[in-house]
Amino acid sequence: MAQAYGGIFVIILLAWLTSNNRRRFPLRLVIVGLAAQLLLAFLFLKVPVLQRLLMVVNDLVLAVEAATVEGTRLVFGFLGGGEAPFTVTQPRYSFILAFRALPMVIVFAALSALLWHWRVIPVLISGFARLLARSMGLSGAVSVGSASSIFVGMVESPLLIKPHLRQMSDSELFMLMSCGMATVAGTVLALYAAILAPVLPNALSHILVASLISAPAALLLAAVMVPPAASAEPATGPTLASPYRGSMDALVSGTGEGLRLLGNIIAMLIVFVALVFLADKVLGWLPTGGEPLTLTGLFGTLLTPLAWLIGIPWAEAPLAGKLLANKVFVNELLAFMQLAELPADALSQHSRLVLTYALCGFANFGSLGIMIGGLTALCPERSADILRLAPRSVWSGLLATCMTGAVAGVIL
Repeated sequence: MAQAYGGIFVIILLAWLTSNNRRRFPLRLVIVGLAAQLLLAFLFLKVPVLQRLLMVVNDLVLAVEAATVEGTRLVFGFLGGGEAPFTVTQPRYSFILAFRALPMVIVFAALSALLWHWRVIPVLISGFARLLARSMGLSGAVSVGSASSIFVGMVESPLLIKPHLRQMSDSELFMLMSCGMATVAGTVLALYAAILAPVLPNALSHILVASLISAPAALLLAAVMVPPAASAEPATGPTLASPYRGSMDALVSGTGEGLRLLGNIIAMLIVFVALVFLADKVLGWLPTGGEPLTLTGLFGTLLTPLAWLIGIPWAEAPLAGKLLANKVFVNELLAFMQLAELPADALSQHSRLVLTYALCGFANFGSLGIMIGGLTALCPERSADILRLAPRSVWSGLLATCMTGAVAGVIL
């Protein structure tokens, strides 16, 4: 526990060392943000009523997963989970990611759009935004954008505050980017939970909590790395009106958005796995006198101390460092898949829990491209600022999720 507590403060120190203005330290934001993260983690991980609430959400997601399988069976037959027309001798190879797990993204995107139109998600976002504005002194636009990143993607959350992007300070813009990197969209929560379910009980509950408590961590670390120049404006934010003309329009539009997201996930997996393979081939040509170098092995070694700082025993830290490297250089989906495929004795259950929290975020170079493309399209006037700040958000997002892993390790 002392190791993880120390890790939290070392992570803040790392953010300060990479700050663009080390003389200006946002003490209030750091104290309130850290307190908020610890409090939220304690409430959702230790209070029985909130734990039962998370279990209800978990059961709802399992129902959606079962419903998705019904759809994939109809469309893809045995590839989508239907009965095979032949004797299956090795069942573990019958699970095909593109036909079994990934289609859940489409169903969740459609349901998310419907819940948005029915005002369920906007009410949740508004509640979190008011909490952030009052506790951390953030402007209304930043509060709404940061709170919405818990539920929607890194491009959709800035879209909600598009008129405010032009007037945002560099610090506020970086906070928004960091929250997008440190959280995961609701459309992929069930996908990650389905991957981890065989090795992690109540996986969906843990991923929900991870995305929730990573927001204050991202805000405080972003403020340390790019300190605010002045006090925030009064906490007023945009009205979260429904962009849909009716429930059917929400379902149809959400399905289309989910299909595009599914295609993007498949394409990024193929491309980034291929690029990592090519990078490993190039590194393998270098003379080392031992095992050939690999990209994840090289950066996994650099991230091993960070893995240890968040509460992973030193004997398991090299493996944890490689998973963190895979998250950054490919994406968190592949890292979760690799975590689920590890032998039972490779990591302790506590280490698996801590890593689940530390891996739960979009901080990778594929997401960086998506963020830059989305933000520059939304606010071309700030393109130079976006291009200058966005690469640093991968670092702040990684530190934020690692801090979340350390906090989870302390409480669990």
